[in-house]
Amino acid sequence: MTEERYFYAIGKRKCAVAKVRLFPGSGTLIVNGKPLEEVLPLRTLQETVQEPFRVAQLTNNYNASIMVSGGGIAGQAQAIRHGIARALVVADEELRPVMRKAGLLTRDARVKERKKYGLKRARKAPQYTKR
Repeated sequence: MTEERYFYAIGKRKCAVAKVRLFPGSGTLIVNGKPLEEVLPLRTLQETVQEPFRVAQLTNNYNASIMVSGGGIAGQAQAIRHGIARALVVADEELRPVMRKAGLLTRDARVKERKKYGLKRARKAPQYTKR
């Protein structure tokens, strides 16, 4: 059995975690066993996922097998983008400055703030009543 070489990285955003494997190929993206268009139906999210390939000018050079879990579709798309960018840097270290300049390697750490007791949401307090 021949073992195919791939480049692996993990991308994260909000609660979403994407495990990305890049294989040399023709640009096919498989997410959770389905084509990208089926998992992320919005064109803007598909473009978000493709961004690292556009920045690196490697649009049809790699196939990707991606497992993503957690979060919503926007968080998942951004986690996939983060994972692809990191995997491309593993594949070719010379892409690091280009990816860094485009802001694709930075983990966006913004997550939803937890609700606190005595409050309605994370910071919204009940209306004050004097009497």
